[in-house]
Amino acid sequence: MTHAIRSFTVFVCLLLLFSCKEPPAKLPFLGEPLIIGKDTSYPVIAPFLLMDQDSNQVSNESLRNKIYVADFIFLSCPSICPIITQQMRTVYQAFESDPRVAFVSHSIDPKHDTIPRLKAYASMLGVKAAQWHFVTGNKDSILNLSNKSYFSAAYPDSTAPGGFTHSGGLLLIDRKGHIRGVYDGTNAKETTRLKSDIDILLKEQF
Repeated sequence: MTHAIRSFTVFVCLLLLFSCKEPPAKLPFLGEPLIIGKDTSYPVIAPFLLMDQDSNQVSNESLRNKIYVADFIFLSCPSICPIITQQMRTVYQAFESDPRVAFVSHSIDPKHDTIPRLKAYASMLGVKAAQWHFVTGNKDSILNLSNKSYFSAAYPDSTAPGGFTHSGGLLLIDRKGHIRGVYDGTNAKETTRLKSDIDILLKEQF
């Protein structure tokens, strides 16, 4: 085989190899889309302004250039919250050196989950406030945010352990405020899937 033919054969093989590669994985956009003509838009998290364990403001704007994982908990929760937080912590530990990724745990019981209590809880977990925000604010605003923006059920319930019913979901939010994934925060396999999806979203958006 001449050099020219051999080179052409190598070129064709490389071309076939790259043309057969699957396109990069991309996460879906969740929520009911709004279609106007040829344009499709997906829901984004509504504007919010909350305070974290260091009394710093946390808002859409402060998170705009990050992707983040959100959940809804309360510190006196006797059922799923400790499990959710431990699963969230495993994800945090995987990305704690990456400033592009943040974590936001919303208290649905702000009356009792004061800023000092949230700070003590975060310190017990050994997390950095700059990356993992335990936030509090007006109770109705947080519950409304949970139910209408994150589509994560949370409401007072006198018959439920701790006085609240809420979902155990971890929600992956992209840089523009779209929900890109929902994961069962009580299931370690789901936590593994979340870590993988964060990697996919980082490749997509950075």
